[in-house]
Amino acid sequence: MKLFVLLGLCLSVVESYRFLVCNPMPIRSITLLAEGIVRHLLNAGHEVVFITAFPDKNNNNPKLRQVDISENYRRMQAEDMLNITFLMENTDQTNDLKAIHDLCIGVGIQTMENENVKKLMQETDQHFDAVIIDWIETDIYAGFAEVFNTHLIWSYSMGPYWPMLRLIDGNSNPAYSVDNMSTNTLPLSFRQRVEELWNQLHWSYIKNFLVYEKEKSVYEKYFGPYAAMRSRTLPPFEKAIYNASLVIANAHHAIGGWPQTPQNFKFVGGCYIDDPPKPLPADLKKLMDSSTNGVIYFSMGSTWRSKDIPKQLTEGLLNIFGKLKQTVIWKYEADLPNKPKNVHILKWAPQTSILAHPNLDFFITHGGLLSSTEAIHFGVALIGIPIYYDQFHNMVKATTAGYAIKVNLNYDLIKNLDAAIKEMLTNPSYKAMAKELQMRYHDRPVKPSVEVVHWIEHVVKTKGAPHLRSPALHVPFYQKTFLDLLALVFAVLLLVFIGLYFLLKQLFKLGTAQKRSKVD
Repeated sequence: MKLFVLLGLCLSVVESYRFLVCNPMPIRSITLLAEGIVRHLLNAGHEVVFITAFPDKNNNNPKLRQVDISENYRRMQAEDMLNITFLMENTDQTNDLKAIHDLCIGVGIQTMENENVKKLMQETDQHFDAVIIDWIETDIYAGFAEVFNTHLIWSYSMGPYWPMLRLIDGNSNPAYSVDNMSTNTLPLSFRQRVEELWNQLHWSYIKNFLVYEKEKSVYEKYFGPYAAMRSRTLPPFEKAIYNASLVIANAHHAIGGWPQTPQNFKFVGGCYIDDPPKPLPADLKKLMDSSTNGVIYFSMGSTWRSKDIPKQLTEGLLNIFGKLKQTVIWKYEADLPNKPKNVHILKWAPQTSILAHPNLDFFITHGGLLSSTEAIHFGVALIGIPIYYDQFHNMVKATTAGYAIKVNLNYDLIKNLDAAIKEMLTNPSYKAMAKELQMRYHDRPVKPSVEVVHWIEHVVKTKGAPHLRSPALHVPFYQKTFLDLLALVFAVLLLVFIGLYFLLKQLFKLGTAQKRSKVD
């Protein structure tokens, strides 16, 4: 008996790994994905070191070490791009690629300058079986894997868009794939194909000519010394960024429209969602249970705050909400006087638990991918008011799929939202499609929480999962596009034409000479 117990202990030790999970971007919704991954790894018995701007002070798991970078969040709050009124008055800022890249690189510098991160990096005895790093518009964090000489796994809060795919496979074909900031939908017209090609060229220009050298400099400055501490030479930046073993993405095939992906791109959409959802607080449960006319939930997410909506729009929203027979739950980050009796304010909202309640009619959202994923998870229709970045594309996809209505964020919001609410309440097709997508979403062989752990462990067990990597990653552009073959064909044709030219020239000379000889 003792032998079996000892054997079991040995096996458990062998199967227990140690991971570094890094989520530098101080955006609460993106951090939810990383927190879900951490939770599942801990439940599987692994050790985790978690670099996060939102440390959980109540988590005392002995296998978890949290590296606090909450200073990133405090600095982020000063960004104009997080203010709804600013973005309404500066619409050109909603898709300013250069500004987005600069913001993400700036967060990277803040992260590496953080004293808690410095302390971790200076601990030369640290060992990790893999590092799992959130990717958003910058490649600099690939240095973590190089310093710790381990496998690189990217986590990605979006779907298989080409800026991520280029790191593990290659650019998607713009003839049948769309950019994450595009408002086009498939199939693409001629004009839209031109737009998607331009999107790739524009992003590539900014990345390669305006951003790349800065990223490379940050990578070398901050990761080079830590590699030297471990008697290692930091690999070139242009090599390190293409060394990922796996991408785990918060996406699913339910809506469709994704391009082809390599085998090391894994769809684990919703892996962070509690299943079953956590119980509602008692007072909120009582409110929703008693709302027999239905409930409408309104939240602009965790990054953009409803309290930053212009005053006249806030008053207009209260006016249209007050005319409804439904209960309205509004995530609003301040006190809101003179609100109607049916409007209830929450400064913090347990979103997934609210979405799971059977009395919920629909969800008014900013259209972030996590909110969109949660809506499909619980079969809830959407009214989307996109603000920034990929939210416009998410809502176009949701509208095309038939479970959402998109409303623009401008000073006509009240009129347009009022019409959208009436349409949502009187047309059952939106809810029916949400339920159809929910069925597709949940029709999987295993739960995403199980799958995400499986693939992370698979990378470690197979020493980086080289068998999953795309061979296209090592094929030069000129070979992928057969430019060398075209050059060969062109050269052969050119030689043929040159040969024909000289042959005809000689025949012409010969004919002319024969005519002259006859005349003579």
